[in-house]
Amino acid sequence: MGNSGRIMGEFSSRRRAGWLHISLAAAAMASGLGWGLTRPAAASPPSNPWAASVSDATRRDAVQAIPLEKLLPNDRAKVQSVLSNVSIFRRLPTKVVDCDPDLYLFVVRHPDIVINIWEIMKVSQLQLRQIDENQFQLSEPGGTMTQFAFVYRNHDTHVLYGEGTYEGPLMGRPVKGRGVLVLKCGYVRETNGRYYITSRVDCFLTIEPAGAELFTKTVSPLMGKTADNNFIQTVSFVSSLSRTAETNSRGVQHLASHLQRVQPEVRARFAEVAADVAQKSATAAGPETVSRAGSANPSADAVQR
Repeated sequence: MGNSGRIMGEFSSRRRAGWLHISLAAAAMASGLGWGLTRPAAASPPSNPWAASVSDATRRDAVQAIPLEKLLPNDRAKVQSVLSNVSIFRRLPTKVVDCDPDLYLFVVRHPDIVINIWEIMKVSQLQLRQIDENQFQLSEPGGTMTQFAFVYRNHDTHVLYGEGTYEGPLMGRPVKGRGVLVLKCGYVRETNGRYYITSRVDCFLTIEPAGAELFTKTVSPLMGKTADNNFIQTVSFVSSLSRTAETNSRGVQHLASHLQRVQPEVRARFAEVAADVAQKSATAAGPETVSRAGSANPSADAVQR
């Protein structure tokens, strides 16, 4: 089995262990309804700054990290409507992985790529489609339906706003919610030329009053640790995808051609990014190290709204 097949085989076995909901930027965008978050707590921040947290201090830090002044007025109003009435907050564990920054950013901004790969691997029934520029719709068999959009993005910060409905078996009626997700990224290039990316996600969720108490008591306590584990393993999968692109770029490009739920131009660009990863790796291994992503500001669509 080649590198790509081996990585997918390992990923498939982990998926069957039960972590269906979160990709680096996709299912984490299920407006919080599938994240399994927990209520804000008054406890002090954990002694390990890399661990998950629901403390008030962490929540305040998370709010301050949102670049509200850079959002468009309509988007800022939507985000503030959630922040002013948070039913559930959670900071997921911080994760560091070895990954090409251009590929990382491209996958973050096009989460339908990861979801479609999972579908091809037959390890997930999630469905994610891009419905407009920066806007996506996510559905899953358990009952979560969400529309979300990037309301701000640059090389180290992504802010998403989503609205969704949960209709799972644990609830007697559909529960609507609105959510904000903030992904913070840091990039370090080691002396060997390899990039290590730090990822941190803060999640805010507002549940409609009629279902908030029942949802937080019934659903969220069951899923907090699962959400943490899902995020960690999904970021690891993106890292594995990056390493596969280095050693088996043709295999990743072939995979890209089979992503039928991804828009053609995105599919084509993903194949190009995979080829670029291989080229940068080969160049770095030569007598002179030259990387097209050689700054702390990766180049893949590093734009902001």
